[in-house]
Amino acid sequence: MIRRANVRDIEGLNRLLKQVLNVHHAGRPDIFKGDAVKYHNDELVEIINDDNRPIFVSVDENNYVEGYAFCVVQQHIGDNILTDIKTLYIDDLCVDESIRGKHIGSQLFNYVKEYAKNEGFYNLTLNVWALNENAQRFYEAMGLVPQKIGMETILQ
Repeated sequence: MIRRANVRDIEGLNRLLKQVLNVHHAGRPDIFKGDAVKYHNDELVEIINDDNRPIFVSVDENNYVEGYAFCVVQQHIGDNILTDIKTLYIDDLCVDESIRGKHIGSQLFNYVKEYAKNEGFYNLTLNVWALNENAQRFYEAMGLVPQKIGMETILQ
């Protein structure tokens, strides 16, 4: 079952956020701290209650959080160069590493996509770190194509 997250999901969200951090830290320890938290519990409560930052969770029959999609509504009304389109940005999408391969990620992604369509969004966007080739392949399989490419040169 996929639904909006609630405060009872915080433990499961934290468990999965840690898994994402571990992937990022392993791939880029120069950028990502190894022993950190992305959000404190009070921040998660605030996000859960913010309609401009919906979190969707996939849960089993015992309400065990199997996966999540953190989203952010983006719109640049009256910007000098950008149009007023409304974008749903997926800030983070994760499926518990112990149960991957059961199509939970694609179900979550498709749920978010349908939500965005039904709510009148123009597009659905996300960023993926180059270090995470599995995520890149997953998003390509979901039909996403590059919108922009971030590049870097390390100076030290």
